[in-house]
Amino acid sequence: MHLFAWSIAEIIRATIEVLVLWIVYYRVLIFFEGTRAFQVLKGISYLVLAFLLSQALHLEVLHWLLRHFFSIWIIVIVVIFQNELRSGLARLGQQHLFNVSLGEVEIGALIHEIAEAVYKLSKNKTGCLIVFERKIKLNVYIESGVILDCKMSAPLLQSIFMTSSPIHDGGVVVRGERIAACACLFPLSSNPSVHKTVGTRHRAALGLTEQSDAVVVLASEETGDVAVAFEGRFIAVSNQEHFCDLLKELISPPKKGKK
Repeated sequence: MHLFAWSIAEIIRATIEVLVLWIVYYRVLIFFEGTRAFQVLKGISYLVLAFLLSQALHLEVLHWLLRHFFSIWIIVIVVIFQNELRSGLARLGQQHLFNVSLGEVEIGALIHEIAEAVYKLSKNKTGCLIVFERKIKLNVYIESGVILDCKMSAPLLQSIFMTSSPIHDGGVVVRGERIAACACLFPLSSNPSVHKTVGTRHRAALGLTEQSDAVVVLASEETGDVAVAFEGRFIAVSNQEHFCDLLKELISPPKKGKK
């Protein structure tokens, strides 16, 4: 009976250890997804698996090689990815264990700030490009800009896109209810059906939405028109109320029971 109880306890402990390690590994992959470190982490995962198998199957030569490989390359990896590690550790305390979707109140407040900023910029014919990250991570584009990681506000958005601002070029990436970065660079659309007169800002909006599930809001500095890009196309916006309704529909998480 004692041995049986001990075996059950060991199984429970091993299960908990595996679960905790899996959660940590999953969060690390999600955290670095879209960065240059992501592919390296995937490669390391395969090597770790090979190391464990060589140990379990008593493949001594392979086990010796992998053990010495890790002792050398862990230092190399730390040196190469010191910037990613530094920023990752700095933001670690701000990360939730699991992704938390914004509620209706948070989305409503976020859209209010966005609409206020976009339509004031539009009125002054000041161009802007604001990207909302959804399921597909946009880390590679965030890293191309100036990291902010600050709370969303209409005055801040307006100050970013003022032509006198040194960070007005490029676009802003919104992650959750925070501004992740500004002055970010995005891929231009190569769709031949896009008219040649379409400006760089609009081509960038289309290009990003062709390659991700992001929602992009932009205002034209030539006409002041406000547009929303999604899935590689522009959606017409008639007025500010329509803009708010459309944005809420696009960035709100799907309701339970709906795909």
